[in-house]
Amino acid sequence: MKFSENQGIVRWIIISVSFLLVVLILWNTYSFFQIFKEDERMKMEWWSESVKTINNVDEKSDVDISLPVAIITNNSTIPIILTDENGAIASMQNVSDDIVNDSLKSKELLEKLKGENKPIRLEIDQDRVNLVYYGNSNLLNTLKFFPIALLLIIFLFALLIYNYYRTNKYATQNKLWAGMAKETAHQIGTPLSSLMGWLELMKADAMDAVMIAEIEKDILRFQTITDRFSKIGSEPNLERCNVVKETQSSCDYLKTRFSKQIDFSFQSTAPVIWAQLNPALHSWTIENLVKNAIDAMKGKGTLEVSIVQNETAVYIYVKDSGKGIPKNEFKKVFDPGFTTKKRGWGLGLSLTKRIVETYHKGKISVEKSEIGKGTTMVLMFKKQVSFE
Repeated sequence: MKFSENQGIVRWIIISVSFLLVVLILWNTYSFFQIFKEDERMKMEWWSESVKTINNVDEKSDVDISLPVAIITNNSTIPIILTDENGAIASMQNVSDDIVNDSLKSKELLEKLKGENKPIRLEIDQDRVNLVYYGNSNLLNTLKFFPIALLLIIFLFALLIYNYYRTNKYATQNKLWAGMAKETAHQIGTPLSSLMGWLELMKADAMDAVMIAEIEKDILRFQTITDRFSKIGSEPNLERCNVVKETQSSCDYLKTRFSKQIDFSFQSTAPVIWAQLNPALHSWTIENLVKNAIDAMKGKGTLEVSIVQNETAVYIYVKDSGKGIPKNEFKKVFDPGFTTKKRGWGLGLSLTKRIVETYHKGKISVEKSEIGKGTTMVLMFKKQVSFE
């Protein structure tokens, strides 16, 4: 059995045991509540019998009523309303004066007590019957909220553990990504230096100028890629850049390297829009979005890149006429490893999101998408005030 499968089994065992513990604690709390409730019911029955005993004792009798009196006076926590058979209030105990002196509040309290406990029938004599309505004590009322407080504590504890493991997982992933990226940059750097040396020799031998120019472009491209990878895992330097110029430059480079069956267009509502960007990483962002769009169209269709702005932000839209994305996958497309292609690691959009949101403090999302009609992705950056 694989290690990941073992982890999954252990995780479910822990979840099941935790769930069982919560159920047992809640059941135990409910049992305590019922025990206290029965105990208070018994106290009220004793209280009722004590009232009956005192009312039936003749003033000239030598019967000791100290115990009934003690039972009645010692009840200082349970609110009581004594009524006649018709519901008229006869007396109250452990009720605040503002309620006792207000008939409307007294009736409201009586209705409340009727809902909390079943009344005790108190037969003073053959001609006199009272009903004893009583409420829950403060202790019992507090105990009712204990399961809610317990669940809240458990939920917060679980959230804390989840956040810890999630943060730890992301930190590990980030270190792995950064290490792989820097190692890739290092590995590319060695043959790149060699290629630059060979290019200088070709120039010295006066070889075909057009061929040398194209090779030089590709070498510069390699340098750009190396620069991109070297920035992953470290805080890149942001510069005040013209978003329109930087985006169009990336689009122009890509436009000449894709199929002529792609109807590629670029437009902007203004020639200059300033924002804080890292040019190399922004170029990578645009390249990833454009490549994904072309893959979605299978190399044939319409691709539109447009830039608009408002008072505080600049928006870059990348719209394709490809296969589209189901609505339930709008957020999943940015998850590491998510891909709909047979080949690929599913890291392009995840890396793009990291560049946009972590490094540039912007936003990236699926603006809209329809199956069979295409997708529109949108980037948002905070705009800087123009000094021109």
